[in-house]
Amino acid sequence: MLYPEIVVAGCGNPLFADDGFGPAVIEELQKLKLPPEVKVLDAGLGGPHFVFTLLDERVTRKLVIVDIADFGAEPGSLTRLRVEDLPPGTYRDAHSWDLAEPLQRLKDEVEVTIIGCQPKRVMEFEIGLTEEVRNAIPDAVRMVLEEIGVTYGTAGFCLQKEGAAAEGGTGAPKEGGAS
Repeated sequence: MLYPEIVVAGCGNPLFADDGFGPAVIEELQKLKLPPEVKVLDAGLGGPHFVFTLLDERVTRKLVIVDIADFGAEPGSLTRLRVEDLPPGTYRDAHSWDLAEPLQRLKDEVEVTIIGCQPKRVMEFEIGLTEEVRNAIPDAVRMVLEEIGVTYGTAGFCLQKEGAAAEGGTGAPKEGGAS
């Protein structure tokens, strides 16, 4: 079995400023202890096409994609989208590959959710996220956890700028979590 019931894929290229948002969120998620039915992976830039085709529709029931998405909001704003929200040709990776079409084919077999972050800068060779997008990472992590049904108790947790750190309570983030 290539992938379990739930797959969280971070898409993007950290060499192009805010396009590295998806992999940055995945890096934080990999620090958490997640259930064995959840696979968290950095799908990279060209990876989404392969990841989407390697899903086993008999096993995988949910795909959560974390990526940048231009939806006309302030940089760092987050949105939750379904495949039906994506008009053809509107969701593309940094190389202008249309990702909506493969997702349209997949959505009848697998529940697909896209957690998108409005970028500030993309396609400029620049390593590192802008401050607005970097600050959106903790909220994106919470959105992913909500989407996959994982909670860390009522105390919750806080991801600090220098990495994940627990704010007390049980079930706080742990190093070496599932990936």
